[in-house]
Amino acid sequence: MGAGHTHKLYRHGHSPIHALPPHCKLAATFAFVLVVVSTPREAIWAFGLYALLLAAVTAVARIPAAFVLRRLLIEVPFVAFAVLMPFVAEGERVEVLGMSLSVSGLWGAWNVLAKGTLGVAASVLLASTTELRALLLGLQRLKLPPLLVQIASFMIRYGDVIGGELRRMSIARRSRGFEARGIRHWGVLAKTAGALFIRSYERGERVYLAMVSRGYSGSMPVIDDVAATRAQWAYAAVLPLAALAVCLTGWTL
Repeated sequence: MGAGHTHKLYRHGHSPIHALPPHCKLAATFAFVLVVVSTPREAIWAFGLYALLLAAVTAVARIPAAFVLRRLLIEVPFVAFAVLMPFVAEGERVEVLGMSLSVSGLWGAWNVLAKGTLGVAASVLLASTTELRALLLGLQRLKLPPLLVQIASFMIRYGDVIGGELRRMSIARRSRGFEARGIRHWGVLAKTAGALFIRSYERGERVYLAMVSRGYSGSMPVIDDVAATRAQWAYAAVLPLAALAVCLTGWTL
């Protein structure tokens, strides 16, 4: 697996979190999110503790809080969905600021917002401290199906290439006086999408033939494998184990 591209979410650093092997961080993040999702929605205090745990990880990783908060904007569509739930859900209703809201809808909105926000925040921290190439190596180390890892690798590797092709096509259209101003121009945009698909498909064929001619047989060679020590696994397990303790307390109360 060759060198990857540095993604916009990644923030270079030398913290203990950055130094952890990628598969340790992937496993810890997945376990943390699983614990958060398993927590009863009525245990409101538990979600506050989860947020404090993520804040502690953010501090240890030396990631600015503003950096994480800006990346949380990706969940805005889910926030809009959650806001609508108290208005459209059925069942017992309660008056809040002069509005009749569904009790089950309020709990549902809280459930989506709390668990969704914590899950997205954990993912942002993972991406902020791990390069894309390292993430792919981590997925491979965790025995994810090799085909899925290769597809993700090619998607990352050639995403910028396809984006550059689209930009060149857009410049060519504008240089000929074309500007999309309404529905009557959708046909031109559809032809652009079709041409881009054909070019991408042909490029994929050429890349595949080039790989086969160099000995590709269905699996990508791993240039530098990343192993993890027991101490690193233990360090990575602190977050999900602390969250599990909070979750178990929430179920017993």
